[in-house]
Amino acid sequence: MFRKTGAALAVSVAAMTAPAGAQAAERVNVGLCVSWPGYAMLELAQRMGLAEGYEINSVLFDDPLGGHAALAAGQIDVYECTGDYTPLAIERGTGVVNVALANPSYGVDKIIMAPGITAETLAGNRIGAPQAYIGQLLMGVFLETAGVPLDSVEWVNLLADEAVGPMMSGDLAAAYLYEPWITKVMDNLPGSSAAFDTAYPEALRTGIFTDVIYMNGDFVAERRDVARDILKARFDAVGWWHENTAEGNEAMAEFLKWPLADVESVIGTNGKYLDDGIYMYDFDEAAQACGVLEGEPPFEIGNGSITGVVATINDWWIRLGLMTKTVDAAAGVDCSLMADLVESGYRQSLDANE
Repeated sequence: MFRKTGAALAVSVAAMTAPAGAQAAERVNVGLCVSWPGYAMLELAQRMGLAEGYEINSVLFDDPLGGHAALAAGQIDVYECTGDYTPLAIERGTGVVNVALANPSYGVDKIIMAPGITAETLAGNRIGAPQAYIGQLLMGVFLETAGVPLDSVEWVNLLADEAVGPMMSGDLAAAYLYEPWITKVMDNLPGSSAAFDTAYPEALRTGIFTDVIYMNGDFVAERRDVARDILKARFDAVGWWHENTAEGNEAMAEFLKWPLADVESVIGTNGKYLDDGIYMYDFDEAAQACGVLEGEPPFEIGNGSITGVVATINDWWIRLGLMTKTVDAAAGVDCSLMADLVESGYRQSLDANE
């Protein structure tokens, strides 16, 4: 159903291993599945001194499946990515766990149609979406909503940046894109249109279009204090960014090698969210989604919804032909670190700055 494109990014174990000899700081290897501002909070924690006693080594994969393989193998300890891989990790017995929801897509993920293409004319055409990733999930939801049979199109396995060229050349009728690639296509391809995105309340309520924080199961079991400290540092960085948004965005731009305007087009400038961008959960909201803190998280997803979100994704993967069996969603979720932080008295509730 999919054509594999591009080579997975090779991760050098040596590059992520501390050099011989004692070090003052304990190294923690953190992966970002793609170059993306929402995944850069632990890099901010490192740069701003919010993870005292630790050296956070951030690795940009730009290959979601390659990063998941590295996490399962223990080459990285923490991995920020979309939550849609969780059922697959359970099925494959990787031992990887989703420890918290990080941020939902707030409209930044879109399905873009080529000029002259409508839902009624989409069948029989080629569409671009990355396999086992939010793009395939969003494309599937869009096709079903539009009444287009899932098997009536030719799926091409492309990340958003890889889909820009084929969209511009007319090789694709539709593609999953996010910023800055949406602007690059729509500003230069007259007649292209946005057909669907994650900002609709119906999409937000599902919780399935949410980035999450994964950890290697052995890392949690064998270095639990470290795992808890790193999780806290990640939310401390969210708080620091909220109070120092301009400086934080500049640091992310430098790290990701993005123009500052592109960072702001995803994560915004108010320290909380951007319409047609992303919405950053604070600690309390993430803890509520985990079911370890009283109160209701945003977007009507419900207290303790994290496991139900995994189950919904599992159902979609079965419908899309990526999986054949229902898995135990709870096996891929471990909210105990969040519970530990709640028990310790850690709290964080952030509103958008004026």
